[in-house]
Amino acid sequence: MLRQTFLYLSHQKKLRGWFESSRHAHKLTSRFIAGENLDDVLRVCRDVHQERFLATVDHLGENVTSNAEANSSRLCLEEALDALAAAGLPATISIKLTQLGLDLGYDVCLRNLDVLMAKARDNGSRVEIDMEASPYVDRTLDLVEHFQAQYGCLRSVLQAYLYRTEQDARRMNRIKAPIRLCKGAYNEPAAIAYPAKAQVDESYLKLARLLLDEGTYPAMATHDPKMIEGVMEHAAKTGRRSDEFEFQMLYGIRRDLQKMLVEQGYRVRLYVPYGDAWFPYFMRRLAERPANALFIARNLLRA
Repeated sequence: MLRQTFLYLSHQKKLRGWFESSRHAHKLTSRFIAGENLDDVLRVCRDVHQERFLATVDHLGENVTSNAEANSSRLCLEEALDALAAAGLPATISIKLTQLGLDLGYDVCLRNLDVLMAKARDNGSRVEIDMEASPYVDRTLDLVEHFQAQYGCLRSVLQAYLYRTEQDARRMNRIKAPIRLCKGAYNEPAAIAYPAKAQVDESYLKLARLLLDEGTYPAMATHDPKMIEGVMEHAAKTGRRSDEFEFQMLYGIRRDLQKMLVEQGYRVRLYVPYGDAWFPYFMRRLAERPANALFIARNLLRA
């Protein structure tokens, strides 16, 4: 129920406007979001790199409604790729295809993504393509397949709570497209997604084993110790070296677990968001892990 509440609130425009303009809200979200501009995220990337973490930066935004907005998003992402390369930081960029105009048309998104893929290749980096709600899955994977063949410097997310994901994972494995596996953060109906946490966990571990067995440099995106333990056990059982896959976690969440994994010799990439369009992202993080709401509540009482 709490998860559905956060997902509902993420779509409320009045609440979003109040929250985004609140001085107290910005203080709270600094735990999870690097800041509003590129300098902020570069500073965070330098800090996490010194602590032996990898990073992927996410210029927040989604579901643009005009070509001008899509072009603006692409330019921000180009700037991020160039700035990371100039700083010598081993970081990638994460994108949502609706930032680049997928709602406006497949070809609009394809043209914008092509520019980013070429720049990532030239900079020796990678584009990590986030997965959005279920209506976008087919178009996203079609674009992944297209650009995997053309450039190769990408990784795409798959969501363990969708029934279809095993088939999608096998498709991506066949074309050697790296995958980031997450549980899923959108409110999907039971007709297409596992409704119970235990079912999602079972699916996640099954898919993680498949990616470790057959996948190309997979990334396991989870903060769940049980999922992490299951990944580590299967990797050890099958001889997957720690440099042949990585864990991915959200910036600011479970820092203790992040440090423990790095100390044990695993690669850990932190997902570092920045920008002013942070409200939907922030509410989905609360939906994924309602315990984060306790952190928010404590700090609101102090404000």
